[in-house]
Amino acid sequence: MTHVSERNSAGSNGAEGDRRPWTAGAGRGARKRSVTYAEAGVSIEAGDRAVELLKSKVKKTTRPEVMGDLGGFSGLFRLNTAKYKSPILASSTDGVGTKLVIAQQLDIHDTIGIDLVAMVVDDLVACGAEPLFLLDYIACGEVVPDKVAEIGAGIADGCRYAGCALLGGETAEHPGVLRPDEYDVSATGVGVVEESEILSRDRVEVGDAVIAMRSSGLHSNGYSLVRHVLLGAGRMRLDSVVDDFGSQRTLGEELLTPTKIYAKDCLGLIEETEVRAFSHVTGGGIPGNLNRILPANADAVVDRSTWRPQPIFDLIQAKGRIEDHEMEATFNMGVGMFAIVSSDDADRAMAYLTGRGVEAWQVGEVIEGTGEVQMMGQYTRG
Repeated sequence: MTHVSERNSAGSNGAEGDRRPWTAGAGRGARKRSVTYAEAGVSIEAGDRAVELLKSKVKKTTRPEVMGDLGGFSGLFRLNTAKYKSPILASSTDGVGTKLVIAQQLDIHDTIGIDLVAMVVDDLVACGAEPLFLLDYIACGEVVPDKVAEIGAGIADGCRYAGCALLGGETAEHPGVLRPDEYDVSATGVGVVEESEILSRDRVEVGDAVIAMRSSGLHSNGYSLVRHVLLGAGRMRLDSVVDDFGSQRTLGEELLTPTKIYAKDCLGLIEETEVRAFSHVTGGGIPGNLNRILPANADAVVDRSTWRPQPIFDLIQAKGRIEDHEMEATFNMGVGMFAIVSSDDADRAMAYLTGRGVEAWQVGEVIEGTGEVQMMGQYTRG
């Protein structure tokens, strides 16, 4: 253990040449006792305990390619290159934004990890890549082993839903930077796709069908606006029961609804139909994400009348008196993922997704244009 001590002020007014560089242990005789890392706010023992609590959950995410166990300096993954002619690795990094604040206020931490995984793996699958593994990072003001284990358990659950391994990660204690009850999370995922099968705007053709997949709610975007409108200006409480949500559901429960993970659904759809491209609807809403997969000579027509957004979107818009274009530029409005497929495969695609329990419908088509999203009609209400 390195001892920390203050410089002795005696003789500090002497000549410049009398000053000596500080070294560990300098002035040690004046200090009555040593200082520990724990006294500075960092507990190695708490971190180790959190890892032990997580091990059983992490093991459930393993894949045959995973080598070794938790505790190494790096995670090892044996890529089976024999399965591919030209394997291309895909990577994605993300977090969950200020949805974390809701989890911390409610002291519920076992679902935020699902949100984290969803934000990463569904970006990977958008190019057709199979998610292989994920690395997480948890920064907190104080490592409370049970809380960190809850966060990690949610991450492990998300990895199982996505079919990827939780290969490793880092838990960092930041006293003086974060309050003891505060934390933030991020993750990086890696996937693989055959080079000839990469999905992109280059595959999209005029006449293709645009298929929407229902979101589970807000997912993990727009929470700064949500908190401002509902909890700030709207003076709502997280334990308030909102009748429109049904089943005596509270506002807090609705806001913490885990993000839907579409990875396995999308990978299966690629096997079943001719998928041209996927669009994961996150920050930027429907127009800001669907246009990312449109070629310069085509537009996507999206008919709002084909679906009804969940009641949470109505509540946010009414409380905040938010314009339609601002809602659509911020929130997913009930659609978490789009698939553009050959028009001949539209019915087959919807049947496949429905069979997997994903609510899906044809929301529009690809027409000649300039790479824009044309939002048409009005949302179904009632």
